[in-house]
Order: sequence, then structure tokens, then C-alpha cells
Amino acid sequence: MAAVIEFKGLAYRHPGAAAPVIQGLDLDIQAGEFLAVVGGSGVGKSTLLRTAAGLIEPASGEVDLRLPVRAGRRRRAVVFQDGRLLPWRTVAGNVAYGLETLGIDKRELRARVAEALQLTGLSELAGRWPHQLSGGQVQRVGIARALAVKPDILLMDEPFSAVDALTRRHLQAELLRIWQATRAAIMFVTHDIEEAVFLADRVIVLGGRPANIVENLSIGLPRPRDRGDAEFGHLVSHLSDQLGFA
Repeated sequence: MAAVIEFKGLAYRHPGAAAPVIQGLDLDIQAGEFLAVVGGSGVGKSTLLRTAAGLIEPASGEVDLRLPVRAGRRRRAVVFQDGRLLPWRTVAGNVAYGLETLGIDKRELRARVAEALQLTGLSELAGRWPHQLSGGQVQRVGIARALAVKPDILLMDEPFSAVDALTRRHLQAELLRIWQATRAAIMFVTHDIEEAVFLADRVIVLGGRPANIVENLSIGLPRPRDRGDAEFGHLVSHLSDQLGFA
């Protein structure tokens, strides 16, 4: 598999900070790979994702987006922690938002919205307003909006952290189903190690000041994964230990 994005010697310094939050980081994400990023609070997980999204510029090093520009698509899309829906647009209108500057005709736009809503199980909610949605539904709309632009890599910044535990597990299962259907690469930032092991092909642990990768672990467990399995528990414990030393 070819890499879809590569970080080379990445460094980032917050404006006015005395020292960088990330320094000398090297990482690549392969086409179709599900990569989870874990680490302590303030270590730079979201900063890493935002450099991948092009929302902030690194102080030094490179973020190489190794993807062709294709008509009617975006190379990357972001799902944030809080959904970030536009309150004056319906569910369908929010999903359409990212499509409106891609130069596609209205028929294709409607078809892409319908496809994304169907994929995320939201078709029956297309006409609802954001204030009429549950927290889990808001996050699914955010995912649908990102999927509608058909990205090669989906960048997800703790997207399930604001929902209850039962909804979170349901959304995890839904995300895996969507990922397997689309085969987009995913970079998934989380503070939940069990969530990372349940979802990802590979988990990296960020640690240190300035931060770098202190563990890069392939998760070889078959899917669907059983949280009660001994090997699952061993991987969670191993990553917890690494995080404790990070």
C-alpha cells in the first residue's frame, strides 16, 4: 500500500510558546489504514491532526499529502469533537455544505447527500434541524458531511468523547462499518486506549516534551473484536503502560 500522508521531521510551536509541542516527528498513514493516536492531555494529539488537515502550519518539517487532486472530491475531511453543525441548515443542508464549492451539478450534489445519509443511517432525519438531534445523531451528521466529499483520508478529533458510553460504543461500530464500506484512510485521535484498540489497525502513542512517537503498535486482532478477549486486554494494558511512561 502507498502512503496517503507523510510527516517528515514535523515540529510545531504554539504562538508565543518557549518550546515546541512536537519536535522531529516522522509518521506515514497508508491508503485504507485506520490509525489511532493516543496520548496524555496537552501532548499534541489534536495539533498533529490539525497539521494533517492543513488547519495549522508546522514550524518546520513537512506534511506531505501524497494524493492526487480529483474533480468533485476533497483529499481530506475533518470530523470535530462537537459536530460543528450549522444551526440554520437542516441535516441534509449540513451534509451538502462541503459539496457546494466542488463544482458539481445539483443532481450529483443531491445524490451525494443521499448516499452519505444512507451510509450513516440518517436518511429519515434529512429534514430535521440540529437542535432536534441527539448527541450521537449530531456526530453522525458530522461524519456524513465529511464522507460526502469522498475524502481519501478522514481526520477525526475525539469525535465520540462528548456522548454517553452506550452511544459511544454504537458509534464505534457504525464507524467501522462505514470505514469498511468506503475504505478511506482514517486518522483517529482519542484519549481512550480501549477505543483505539477496538477500532484501529495501528495505534501510536505520543509522549514527551516536546512530543514524539513513543510507541507504534500494529493491532493484529481479527474483526469484529471482543473487548473481553485476553489478547485485547493485553494490548490495552501494554499501551496504558506506554502512556504512563510517556
